[in-house]
Amino acid sequence: MRVLRYMAIISFIGVSLSGCAGSGAGTSAARGQHPSSFSAKITREVSADYLVYLPEGYGEGNKQWPLVLFLHGMGERGSDLDLVTTHGPPKLAAAGRQFPFILVSPQCPLSVERWDIDVLTALLDKIESTYDVDRSREYVTGLSMGGNGTWRLAIAQPDRFAAIVPVCGWGNPPEVCALGRLPVWAFHGTKDLVVRLESGQKMVDTLKACGGNVRFTVYPEAGHDSWTETYNNPEVYEWMLQQSRPPRDQ
Repeated sequence: MRVLRYMAIISFIGVSLSGCAGSGAGTSAARGQHPSSFSAKITREVSADYLVYLPEGYGEGNKQWPLVLFLHGMGERGSDLDLVTTHGPPKLAAAGRQFPFILVSPQCPLSVERWDIDVLTALLDKIESTYDVDRSREYVTGLSMGGNGTWRLAIAQPDRFAAIVPVCGWGNPPEVCALGRLPVWAFHGTKDLVVRLESGQKMVDTLKACGGNVRFTVYPEAGHDSWTETYNNPEVYEWMLQQSRPPRDQ
């Protein structure tokens, strides 16, 4: 287990108040109701507990390793990291599966109903500064709530990842074209009654319409659990690790 403590100081850098009544410097003395605007930049302190898996041979020589960020679903939220090993790659790693990449699996608090992009960003920054990460080969995948987090995180930072694998996820279709040509392999079950197939289909169809690089695997007999077959499939990891992008600035 590793615990991330990301410290920040709140700072206000720009304020605009126009047409406001008041006696302070820089405000209008006009009475009545007037349009106003306010702008500020703030930073936050965030924290997360997470599991980190280091592959066989890590730390030998100067090798840099691919990084896979795994985002769990709604049922694995809480403060017990053992819950994170319920499904997906951390479950396989706990059972002894060997992966050729660094695997980071954070846990979402029980009080939170969707992944916080600021927390995930700070975690990735911390992992990059702590471990021997190949920044040209960073990936994110997740199931259900984590599938939604996968879409949202990639849309927020499309230049960070080499590929994404959302499983039974959903998102906001009007935003998805921000991914550009980022390789996407999405998965869903036809009989999913928790996250309907249409939710994933809309993301895929919209991305295809704007020229995205996306493939979609639908399991005809699967319900919400489309993740077991997906994460047990070696081809998924092989495909993911074949994808790379120019590394971001160090």
